Amino acid sequence: MSRRSRSGAGARASGVAALLAVASVLSAVTPASAAPGGPAAEVVPGAGTATPALVDGIAEPARATGSAADAAREHLAAREGRYAIADPGRDLAPAGTVTEGADETVRFQQRYRGVPVLGGQYLVRMERRGGGRVVTGTSGRYFTGLDAPATATVPTATAVARAVAATRAEQSARKLARVPAGTAPLKGVPHGLVVLPRGSGVLTQHVTVTGTDPVTGAPLKEEVYVDARAGFPVLRYSGIQTVDGAPATGSGVKLDGTKVALDVTRGGGGFALRDQRHHGGGGRTISTWDATGVDVQDASGKWPAGISEVASAAKAFGKDATDKGAVDAHWAAGQVYDYYKKNHGRNSLDGRGGTLNSLVGVTEYGLPYANAFWDGQKMVYGSGGDGYKPMSADLDVVGHEMTHGVVEHTAGLVYTGQSGALNEAIADYFGNAIDVDVTRPPAATAALIGEDLCTDRTGADCALRDLNDGRTTAKDFLGVQYGTDNGGVHLNSTIVSGALWDIREDLGGRLADRIVYRALTSYLTPLDGFTQARTAVVAAARELKVSAGQLRAVKRAFDAHGIVPGWEKAIGADSDELLGDVNTKGTPAGAGGGWWAASRSDEEGGEPYSVYAGRTDGKGAPRLLSPNDGRFHVYPDTDGTTAAWAAYGPTGTAVLSRPLKGGPVRTLWSTTAQVGNVHVAGSTVTWQESTPGGNLRVAWLRTGERVPHYADGGRTDVSTALPTVSATRLAYAKAYTDADGIGQITTEIRDLRSGKVTTLAPKGARSGIATPVLTSTYLYWLVDDIEDDWRMGVRRAKLDGTGLTDLVPESTEDAHYQALDATDQALTLTYWKPRSWGPVWVPLENQHLTKVYQADPDARNLQRVSCTRGEQDGAAADTGRRVVWLDGTTGHTDLVTRARPAGRC
Repeated sequence: MSRRSRSGAGARASGVAALLAVASVLSAVTPASAAPGGPAAEVVPGAGTATPALVDGIAEPARATGSAADAAREHLAAREGRYAIADPGRDLAPAGTVTEGADETVRFQQRYRGVPVLGGQYLVRMERRGGGRVVTGTSGRYFTGLDAPATATVPTATAVARAVAATRAEQSARKLARVPAGTAPLKGVPHGLVVLPRGSGVLTQHVTVTGTDPVTGAPLKEEVYVDARAGFPVLRYSGIQTVDGAPATGSGVKLDGTKVALDVTRGGGGFALRDQRHHGGGGRTISTWDATGVDVQDASGKWPAGISEVASAAKAFGKDATDKGAVDAHWAAGQVYDYYKKNHGRNSLDGRGGTLNSLVGVTEYGLPYANAFWDGQKMVYGSGGDGYKPMSADLDVVGHEMTHGVVEHTAGLVYTGQSGALNEAIADYFGNAIDVDVTRPPAATAALIGEDLCTDRTGADCALRDLNDGRTTAKDFLGVQYGTDNGGVHLNSTIVSGALWDIREDLGGRLADRIVYRALTSYLTPLDGFTQARTAVVAAARELKVSAGQLRAVKRAFDAHGIVPGWEKAIGADSDELLGDVNTKGTPAGAGGGWWAASRSDEEGGEPYSVYAGRTDGKGAPRLLSPNDGRFHVYPDTDGTTAAWAAYGPTGTAVLSRPLKGGPVRTLWSTTAQVGNVHVAGSTVTWQESTPGGNLRVAWLRTGERVPHYADGGRTDVSTALPTVSATRLAYAKAYTDADGIGQITTEIRDLRSGKVTTLAPKGARSGIATPVLTSTYLYWLVDDIEDDWRMGVRRAKLDGTGLTDLVPESTEDAHYQALDATDQALTLTYWKPRSWGPVWVPLENQHLTKVYQADPDARNLQRVSCTRGEQDGAAADTGRRVVWLDGTTGHTDLVTRARPAGRC
């Protein structure tokens, strides 16, 4: 993808820009046989590939006998000049065929040298006519420029260990926290090799990491792709989207007081919420399970032990089943099944009559859990509480979660960035369509999602999202890093779902639903974004032979929401770009002495990361510091004279340094441990390592030394992390158990000349410490003393340990700080504003994204550094008031700078 094309949201931090790139050229360039009597055939070229993204409006004969997949592959093979797929029989594996009446859509998964290509899916649409077949169109992504190896040099066990360690390290990259006793360890499960279509292709090992977030305690499921030649995780995103008896008809009362019929099963002297009618027997059911008191971490991505289907002695399920949301969940699952079966001929979420399981009553550490999600296997509904009913109480929420299952089994939209926002948008659209068709709400609330979930609010005051919120790309699209809302999957979803809902309001539910479903099942592929969504829906509308006026309405809906080719170019910024499209994940920049250092991949994110450095005033060209040796060079820092960083290779990790003025790269230390938080000042380089047991420890080396010092003194009951260094001192966060057996977290300052260590007395029941930083006068850090609170306060002490002061107490209403950095002249703070309500923290507007602020050294006169909308993160203070940071406003990750605050915005 060309940098200047600015297509593909969320290219930030992980190098997924090439994966999420959007085709911006819509003109036909290749002739095709038009359908007789129809409009001219259309060919949309692919972005960065010789295979067209869309061929539409054709009517070309295909083999009538045999499977649809064989006929489709023969069609592609016979037209290599058009499709540039040299050997479809070898490179395209059938991934399913959807049959709707006379229509057949074959979905193929691209394989390169036998290895699946992430997002490489191509579809062929055919029609049965007069005993034969004709091909009516094709679309998708087939990557023709791949030239990647097909064998891994990193062992699978190493890839799993790196994936787990990277996930653990990212969760605690800024904050050292006490992990609750009994927290399940992270576990990695390998799935084999996958080629990421970046540049000429990146061979990776796909690992799913599950367990519990060590900082928040929330359930965690990360899809991690580890470079199979160097062992560095190059892509990560969350994978959480959110006994037989006789059939019988029972009843129950929903949480809104409505009595409904329930399909149940008689057995064991009573009745269970097990519906066998919809699947026609065969052992496949719609079942609702009592997971009361089951912790959400034990319900996510795995089956909780000891649970059973919700049961009743009588056909009429009583108050207990109502109160836990079981009646709503069971009834609603049947409604969703019926909708897809009746309207689209789809038999269950997978299209093959798969069992539908819903878990109700899930809690979080014994507390109410107001959230719901599809985890790839089942629906999980929280118990509600804090103003919320059980999360199955609104049909549109149930429809939303179940539609994630439909998306997974059709387009498979990757749950990150634009494709993830499109995934959410389609789930919202169909979830709300089902609700509107079944419950017939008043017009004022028809476009609201989750408006019936609250116990103390109604309508828009309760709703999670509004499909008529009027959001557009040019005005409201917010580019964020993949650590935030998986790259904006909820944040930006209503831009697309709003356009889809406009189509439904203009064309009516029956036709609009057919168009969107056809686009989902027959056009969209895993990495498609907003522009591809427009192309798919328009093409589906044409295929369904809508009128000219109806087609104009479809296009008008996308126009109204700003989803037009090149929309990304309309987003501006008020900062100076130092390094554009860094295309990296999880590796922040460093700054000092008038210089910056940052990791960068190529424009497509396909190459291992390299370290560049440049002047923070933007003068001169950036300099490449790291060797081109196939390793991933990450976590760089500079003091204006020297740069230091970590290099990840297949057998271990090294800490490297190099003078900015030139000279050889020096290997300071090599280890098999995970390395991060590298910093340099004068003759000292410090970093953070992870031990095999999962502890963290701070290491440092001075010029001339060959073996590092460790701040934990070799003790296994002590964790040290988040080092900061000046010319004469080292400081870090420390977690330990005191003489009374109480876990404590504090900071330590170590004089590098005398060796004297000053341990600051813990102040309060410490939950965590974040981003300590040294200046010539003070040590600053963020402190989290209040359990289950989103705030962190700003604390400061003199370098001798005296003068411990809370500059901004955590109890302050707006103490929502995430990170800090400092110079003698200014304090730089990364701030975010949580929304005041909701089942989980999901940013809704620009104000809810992280922003960079600056204040005087005493934390007074707080001002915005930049007024640019979008996520601002990874701020590094240079000298004076100049700051560099990673900015996601444009939907990409750019390293930018300002020399002074912008002030009020």
